[in-house]
Amino acid sequence: MDFLNRHISDFHLSYWETLIDDWFFLFALAFLAFEMARYAIVRKLNWQLVGDTVTNFITLVFFIGISFALLAGFYIGAYVWAYQFAVFDIPTTWASFIIVLILADLAYYWEHRILHRINFLWATHSVHHSSPFFNISVAYRHGPLDGFWPVFFHLPLVLLGFNPFMVLVAELFVQLYQTALHTEVIKKLWRPVEYVFNTPSHHRVHHGSNPKYLDKNYAGILIIWDRMFGTFEEENEDVVYGLVKPIDSVNPIVAFLHGFSRLFGDVWTMPGLRNKLGVFFGPPGWRPKGERHHKEPAE
Repeated sequence: MDFLNRHISDFHLSYWETLIDDWFFLFALAFLAFEMARYAIVRKLNWQLVGDTVTNFITLVFFIGISFALLAGFYIGAYVWAYQFAVFDIPTTWASFIIVLILADLAYYWEHRILHRINFLWATHSVHHSSPFFNISVAYRHGPLDGFWPVFFHLPLVLLGFNPFMVLVAELFVQLYQTALHTEVIKKLWRPVEYVFNTPSHHRVHHGSNPKYLDKNYAGILIIWDRMFGTFEEENEDVVYGLVKPIDSVNPIVAFLHGFSRLFGDVWTMPGLRNKLGVFFGPPGWRPKGERHHKEPAE
């Protein structure tokens, strides 16, 4: 128990964030090579898959460029600024790190769920869902504003009194765990694991455009959030990956901007200000009352 009360310095938190992120990316590249070899063995390796994989990493470059140029200072600055108004002075220990990791995972669930249910948020998040394939490179397929929205869902943890850098590391852990789930190589795991934790099987459902899989399995690390809040679905039929309306392109510009292109196109053609606002703030596929509503896949 003394271990749980041991203090963690800001230096160590920053060091872990950099070290873990860099090493995990190298692991992801090595695992992608394994997945590609597997595709070749089962004769599923083709130029569309290769092109889609390249597009995934190009969107990552675009995302990093936007995040570092426009968002990094805002993100960290918002946390540091908010920390001075914290309700409690929570010590930075291993025990508090475990607690904030669980809370960050819960915050991620709601962030993820809302990104799927508000159209102007889905416009950026749909980039991640637009690949018709499912391998670890898809985890690096990001939209233009994917780095902007998480701060609003995790800022309450800083205001509660958790060290801002500890919150950032907790977010990183949730994201890296999610990254590892993007694979078809790993089938279902031991039932108790499948019941408590998010797994590749659960996340495959999340990426499915099958009608029964839409808007399911938003979890980060713990699938219990989906079970608690009624958004869980078991993988029990083959998954059709991608969007209900596929983009049918490996062009990275098309992949990166298609969500906003579709959104603004729908807003432009929708008659009436009230209906335009409905398209912008409503769920994907929103239509005025009396018109047919179609659903888009929400991760």
